[in-house]
Amino acid sequence: MLHQPPETGYHYHVMRRAIELIDAAGPGMGLNDLAAQMGMSPAHFQRLFSQWVGVSPKRYQQYLTLDHAKALLRDNMTTLEVSHRVGLSGNGRLHDLFVRWEAMSPGEYARAGEGLDIFWGWFDSPFDLALVMGTSKGLCGLGFAAETGTEAALQDMVGRWPKANYIEDPVALKPLVDAAFTQKGETALHMIGAPFQIKVWEALLHVPSGHVTTYSEIAQSIDKPKAVRAVGTAVGRNPVSWLIPCHRALRKSGALGGYHWGLPVKRALLAYESARAEGDAARQG
Repeated sequence: MLHQPPETGYHYHVMRRAIELIDAAGPGMGLNDLAAQMGMSPAHFQRLFSQWVGVSPKRYQQYLTLDHAKALLRDNMTTLEVSHRVGLSGNGRLHDLFVRWEAMSPGEYARAGEGLDIFWGWFDSPFDLALVMGTSKGLCGLGFAAETGTEAALQDMVGRWPKANYIEDPVALKPLVDAAFTQKGETALHMIGAPFQIKVWEALLHVPSGHVTTYSEIAQSIDKPKAVRAVGTAVGRNPVSWLIPCHRALRKSGALGGYHWGLPVKRALLAYESARAEGDAARQG
């Protein structure tokens, strides 16, 4: 079932190496030293990241530090109730594209995908290889293989709906994937989960790019204030990473918490979105 995916993910692997170097040496590492240890000239390193995320490597370096999540929580925490009131919902803007979504009924979910055709394929993304799955109604799965490996990522996703009929057909998914990764057009989501999970994932859709929330805030927003641990589990089971932004959920302390596809990917996602948000704000200002 698993076909060899293409060789991609150059940007993510550069970023992953930068994370490791910054963690080892601290945020005081200068641009020249960082570029040299990554085997690049300072000019090339600066051009690469400025072109990709719209800010300088020095500023981007700050987004990769372990304290960045705490700064986000302090300065850019989203109150989900307010976000919902102003229209930042599942039918509103997410990643500067329009996302519409439909949830599978509880009965359909209980059948573990039986009778459901799920198309799948490998795609390049800003965060290395992405495994994408979808039904006739929209994308139902998106995961990253950079930390887990391709075979483990595929088996993980297939195991969520073990009775479904899986068809490798990236062509069928390409229009939705293009809209998601280019942030243009409309991407439909088909959310397959238990009713409690659907509520949690819907709450995540209210968190705008460049902002974060906490597990306890999510629990409050779905009227389950004592279910923080269950919320964390549901966040971890989100099948559509990035578009349903589980990476924006942090612990109340500011700690990153877990991430199903690996903490380096979560840190990269948060850094990428913060840099893009700053770049967009600078252009608009």
